[in-house]
Amino acid sequence: MKNKQSNKKSLLVLVLILIPVLLIGQALISDDESYQSDEAHLASAHQGDQQSDHLEKNNTVVWAINVGGSEYVGVDGISYQADQSIITGDIGTIENIKGSQDSFIYQSFRFGNIGIKQPMENGLYDIIFKFAEPEDNAMDARVFNVFAEDKLVISDLNVRLARDGKHISALARAVYNVEVTDVQLDINFQAINGQPILSALIVRKKEIESKQWQLVWSDEFNYQGKPDPNKWSYDIWPARKVNSEDQTYTDSLKNVHVKDGNLVITAYKENLGDAKYSSGRIHSQGKGDFLYGRVDVRAKLPAGQGTWSAIWMLPSDAFKYSSTCQEDEDWQGSATCDAWPNSGEIDIMEHVGYDMQTIHGTVHNKAYYWANWQQRKGSIEGQNVEKAFHLYSVEWTPESITVLFDNVPYFFYSNESSGWRAWPYDHPYHVILNLAIGGMWGKAGGPIDDSIFPVSMEVDFVRIFKPLNQ
Repeated sequence: MKNKQSNKKSLLVLVLILIPVLLIGQALISDDESYQSDEAHLASAHQGDQQSDHLEKNNTVVWAINVGGSEYVGVDGISYQADQSIITGDIGTIENIKGSQDSFIYQSFRFGNIGIKQPMENGLYDIIFKFAEPEDNAMDARVFNVFAEDKLVISDLNVRLARDGKHISALARAVYNVEVTDVQLDINFQAINGQPILSALIVRKKEIESKQWQLVWSDEFNYQGKPDPNKWSYDIWPARKVNSEDQTYTDSLKNVHVKDGNLVITAYKENLGDAKYSSGRIHSQGKGDFLYGRVDVRAKLPAGQGTWSAIWMLPSDAFKYSSTCQEDEDWQGSATCDAWPNSGEIDIMEHVGYDMQTIHGTVHNKAYYWANWQQRKGSIEGQNVEKAFHLYSVEWTPESITVLFDNVPYFFYSNESSGWRAWPYDHPYHVILNLAIGGMWGKAGGPIDDSIFPVSMEVDFVRIFKPLNQ
């Protein structure tokens, strides 16, 4: 969830805002360009450190391949094999890639009749697919399905649309619990429009969580009424304060309450001030701040076009790296204060109702965010996220940030040791829970469906941990 008015662009708004965004963003981009890193060099420079730091997770990787390309070691220490004609499809290349710390693996790809048959032990696996749209073509020119073990695992994938309407931008999409029963992993692609593409693949044996954690802060919501005031505060905001969101945020009991062991944030269709919808947003700033550790949030997400729910984190000192803000300025939604993105943001979970089973994890900072096409993000295909509770997590260390869904890691961001612009994640953050309605991303799939209201996000618990050995 972003505190900038034009963070997420969709096809519906792209034509209307692209030209002014580019004009405004050019000054930002020119400032950022001096801080863009040579990603291949960084991967090499950090290889030794990252391989040891992430051995626990990467020892579950049984196969990774740079499709259409040569051997490569990622910033997370994963070793990609060279593509030696073990995958079918024609080979293509992209000269420049945006939005990844491992741009090299996106510079080669296969397209067309792609098929994979890889010997593999029977068992459960999690798979991360990596894509980049090579052509500046029409938004729906390339759409395809992905099958693993004859089961549809990604449907109607439009790589460009999934990457905020941008081509040559990296997209990582994870799936989980793929069962191999015949000692061979079979992956196939089905064209809907144009030709399927694939840049890289990571296959992990189903991971058993082994790291020990010590609980340092939690809310189990085992009470009734308003959220515990010793742990949570409200944001009370008008509509369109941030992200062009259509709801007003209130502290009304009907919008935010605890009942039957769950926190319930409910959005209503009602005229309230200048808003046509009401909802809730709470945060733990000053009451649950922490630096490094793990956050677990077990939640059930809202359904319906127009919803935009989030579990995320902002810096408790938003002015840590700001340069244009006044003292104690109301920086959220400000067009002049650069507290965002300078001081950072970590999105544990973002979800929009028009793309019901896709879960997103993202980081935002001065070096890498939407204005320069360099936003770092990942996504995973969920299952019944609106009907069942799932675990949304982040592991945050001085070296990296990993976002997980039901303990499946699907997005990794490395500290490049290049300064605060790429790593403002060196000071305390806090947790935010909210349900937005509409806005730039919530309406990207079409207008708000007023028939869905009231609609709720439910949270079973929020837990913050530190490693047991700290």
